[in-house]
Amino acid sequence: MPENNDNWVAGVDGCKAGWVAVLRNPADPDQLELQVFASFAALLNDRPNLKVIAVDMPIGLPDRLTSGGRGPEKAARRHLGMRQSSVFTVPSRAAVFEDDYRAACTTALRTSEPPKKVSKQCFYLFPKIREIDTVMSPGLETLVYEVHPELAFWRLNGEREMSLPKKVKSRANPEGLDQRRDLLVTHGLDGDFLDQKPPRGCGRDDLLDAAANSLIAERILDGKAEPFPSDYQRDGKGLRMAIWA
Repeated sequence: MPENNDNWVAGVDGCKAGWVAVLRNPADPDQLELQVFASFAALLNDRPNLKVIAVDMPIGLPDRLTSGGRGPEKAARRHLGMRQSSVFTVPSRAAVFEDDYRAACTTALRTSEPPKKVSKQCFYLFPKIREIDTVMSPGLETLVYEVHPELAFWRLNGEREMSLPKKVKSRANPEGLDQRRDLLVTHGLDGDFLDQKPPRGCGRDDLLDAAANSLIAERILDGKAEPFPSDYQRDGKGLRMAIWA
């Protein structure tokens, strides 16, 4: 279990089992853990001494969507080249809170300009987006930051997008995952830790994404990360809309 000190950070990714977290103390490479939480609230409650949580899930939802999506999506895509399709367009808050796909598309069309439906891939993320939106407040912004794994890998790869895809035809691409694993090792993460069998309900890609997010959490802790876009806006709840890397 992480010790009670202020240096622990977490990189978090959504997975079938809930949320997978790579928990690290950047000052001590041996203090490294992998844990799955059933809910985002459970992560917040069970790890109250974390300094930074970098999570791959949209935070801050627009009332109306304009061309290209939220500012974070547009800003991230500019850097990702071949990997920009990994950045989904997030619809309005009203659409995200629909639990039926057709209803979500209807609401999304009504609250976007030009009118745009919801992709199935993004719709499947809605329950997790709602989880974070329900617990998130401006007061939590010193702890919880939105990140995106491919922007994280871009940053860690010398500000170049990864040359190999993580998935091909919706299936894991071993070569692309190996490339990402090797990059994480060059940044000090333990290879055996990254190669461990993921917990039930967690894929190898989820583990590697959480690990990359933990390195961005460390950058945030050290004051080295920056928001995309730099001139981010806030939503109707006062939440910033920015991806950090």
